[in-house]
Amino acid sequence: MTNTKGKRRGTRYMFSRPFRKHGVVPLATYMRIYKKGDIVDIKGMGTVQKGMPHKCYHGKTGRVYNVTQHAVGIVVNKQVKGKILAKRINVRIEHIKHSKSRDSFLKRVKENDQKKKEAKEKGTWVQLKRQPAPPIFFFFF
Repeated sequence: MTNTKGKRRGTRYMFSRPFRKHGVVPLATYMRIYKKGDIVDIKGMGTVQKGMPHKCYHGKTGRVYNVTQHAVGIVVNKQVKGKILAKRINVRIEHIKHSKSRDSFLKRVKENDQKKKEAKEKGTWVQLKRQPAPPIFFFFF
């Protein structure tokens, strides 16, 4: 088919469920709690057509700005020609999950605070900047 312009064009694999994950949506999906300011990943679930995000938001990360009974409002950045616009979209909770993108940063902050506290007690200076990985030496036989 030429020049197709449908809303779900090109989503054959994007919205399909993984192998052996078809059927009823797990209860844990509905038990998650979302609050204002949470960072979430958007991933459309094909089994639930209601409240599904447009394909251009699939795989994007945004921040929750509004919470309702079955859905949340999310602020997502979208590139439109030369501009990046902050778009506000409403998506049902089946199509989102909490993002793990900030976990490593928060872990690092906690470790740095602990290092600073120990250094202050000892009266020493501590390096908090991340260092690039040293080169790996290869051996040729």
